[in-house]
Amino acid sequence: MRTIIHESETRGQADHGWLHSHHTFSFAGYYNPERVHFGLLRVLNDDVVAPGKGFGKHPHDNMEIVSIPLSGSLAHQDSTGRSEVIKTNDVQIMSAGSGILHSEMNASSIEPVNFLQIWIFPKEKDISPRYEQKTFDPLQRINIIQTVVSPRKEDGGVWINQDAWFSRLTLRQFHEITYPVHLQSNGVYVFVINGEVSIANSPLKKRDAMGITDADRFIIKANKDSELLFIEVPMR
Repeated sequence: MRTIIHESETRGQADHGWLHSHHTFSFAGYYNPERVHFGLLRVLNDDVVAPGKGFGKHPHDNMEIVSIPLSGSLAHQDSTGRSEVIKTNDVQIMSAGSGILHSEMNASSIEPVNFLQIWIFPKEKDISPRYEQKTFDPLQRINIIQTVVSPRKEDGGVWINQDAWFSRLTLRQFHEITYPVHLQSNGVYVFVINGEVSIANSPLKKRDAMGITDADRFIIKANKDSELLFIEVPMR
């Protein structure tokens, strides 16, 4: 098993007043040649958007874009006519495909929204733009790996145009669990949303991450009550 650790303090940062963002990988004004992507995972932004503010309508194409609100809610609109609100415990995916315009705004005029914005390179290019969102029960991920994004409908997650899986886990203190890698050629990027865990004897704290390759499974141990996101992607 090979690993790489990205500590939370090493992420790029941007403060636009209405937007506070931490960039795990090179994005916009932040560029680090050693942090451009992890396999086909291109973007992992940890965004906090002020009440009533957000990203105006802008274009995307040939990218799988996943939004996961951690607190608060997002108002989504796009050029296909979709108008949705994405809340905590929801997962949204937009296959930009041949091209789409969309906006994401804080749905509240009072409270900020904190969400993860994640981009994955697609398996097939120029497909028809597609949107899906789903609500997941947080009680169903306590000491259980809960699939939220998958290329297989039978897994119960929202569908992605890539051989990629996203999973969430709330791991109670002193518990441990094994993550089984779906495809041997995939790597797994483990992002600690909250808490403290250990993987391969390496401690990880809130907003730290570990990229894991050349493993068919690995064990996560919780040093505190912890929330994790697993992003499993092809490495090429």
